[in-house]
Amino acid sequence: MAVNTEPGFAVWLTGLPSSGKSTLAAALCKLLAARGVDVAVLESDVLRRVLTPNPTYSDEGRETFYGAMAYIGKLFVHHGVPVIFDATANRRAYRDRARREIARFVEVYVECPLEVCIARDAKGIYKRGQEGATNYVPGLQAAYEPPEHPDLVIRADREDPEEAARRVIAELSARNYL
Repeated sequence: MAVNTEPGFAVWLTGLPSSGKSTLAAALCKLLAARGVDVAVLESDVLRRVLTPNPTYSDEGRETFYGAMAYIGKLFVHHGVPVIFDATANRRAYRDRARREIARFVEVYVECPLEVCIARDAKGIYKRGQEGATNYVPGLQAAYEPPEHPDLVIRADREDPEEAARRVIAELSARNYL
């Protein structure tokens, strides 16, 4: 079995639900694949179904979930696999933990006004929150703490996803991660 000796890196895409994180992740994966870089995408919605099939979204539950997510990403990066975290991670502490544990780390704030996110809400997250069916939606009932010093800010309500992905690639290149 061949061992990957190239160092991995992690990109954490954070922002409100429906801000454009998954769209950016897909565009970024496409550009990286064109460069011959195969990445693992750790999408919180998918991982949550495996790690916490009956999530409570309590502070303790989120702390456990995002800690596990950071650990999984750290393992991939340690073995030379680049990782894209596609996760709101509404508290800075969750993302800061990953930054402390993963040396080659880039935090990308996918900034988008709440009203645009609500209008884009294909999963019905905000609708359920507004109707009172849930009480944990970041930006509505749960606080969302934007990064204080993100490595890159993407204005998802104004930027084309492919252009935004090229900006992430430029950041990774500037850091010699690519």
